[in-house]
Amino acid sequence: MPRALPILTVAALAVALVGCSSADPDTTSTPTDGATADARTCAASGPESDAVSVTGDFGALPTVDFDAPLEPDTTQVSVVSDGTGEEVPYPSVISVDYSFYDGTTGDVIESTNFTSGEEAVFVLDESQLLPGLLKTIECAEVGSRVVGVSTSDDGFGDDGLEDYGIAGGDSLVFVVDIVSAVTRAEGEAQDPVAGMPTVELDADGAPTVTIPDDYTLPTTTQSAVLIQGAGAQVQATDQVYIQYQGINAETGEIFDQTWGRAPYGGSASNFIAGFTNTLVGQNVGSQFLVVIPPADGYGEASDDNTNALAGQTLVFVVDVLAAVPTA
Repeated sequence: MPRALPILTVAALAVALVGCSSADPDTTSTPTDGATADARTCAASGPESDAVSVTGDFGALPTVDFDAPLEPDTTQVSVVSDGTGEEVPYPSVISVDYSFYDGTTGDVIESTNFTSGEEAVFVLDESQLLPGLLKTIECAEVGSRVVGVSTSDDGFGDDGLEDYGIAGGDSLVFVVDIVSAVTRAEGEAQDPVAGMPTVELDADGAPTVTIPDDYTLPTTTQSAVLIQGAGAQVQATDQVYIQYQGINAETGEIFDQTWGRAPYGGSASNFIAGFTNTLVGQNVGSQFLVVIPPADGYGEASDDNTNALAGQTLVFVVDVLAAVPTA
């Protein structure tokens, strides 16, 4: 019989579907090349995913029916309805609605409420998302509805997820509407601010920052909007998803960036003061440039302050990809 879904808060299960991330960007890391979509293998459809009956329109709570148990040898993905957008980029920040089931018992686990603007937001990256959910989403087109039947190995493995009644070894079923997938700021380009560092973007949106030869390091934080987005304003309590590049203002050296890896997700209020104060109030879809002196950054270097970035004036270029209220 079709299964009636409990509509729960997305936050309830999201911590189990995604990996953990630190409160701040890893400012000690070295930029590295990430995996690309071309190097990845898409999950194919199969008898188990094809056996899941899904009815209803994209963007509305689906009616789902299947005969449990489903016991796939590999994770399988079938397209219920094709989207008209591009294939979801890997990695990217995705907004989705989903319904989630235990494929072994047939029990309903959770659903989003399929209301515009209230989708679940994840980073589509193998280090940050449950493998079965990632494989369900990553090769589909934006606007698609897809069904994935995940093996236990691509789900919660031998441990299961006791709080949600998922036993060790259980398969999982996801029905997912892919609402959006973004990798860069999307808005209206603004005129550069005279005297500040300049930014050029490559075809993928990755920035190159040029510091003027006569640039005077500021004693207070300076910022400029480079691309004006049209999304919601970031609040201090939001979970934000961003692309960023950090540069030493004196040397022009990149000390950290998400470009070449995956976008970053974290609390808007957990960055250094100059970063948070500039980020809060920005519109989703915007890109901004901010120059942060030590007083608003990591402080002055001392015997008690040995942070690698202490005493440095920092330049960040930030693309605001999504913001999710948490309060």
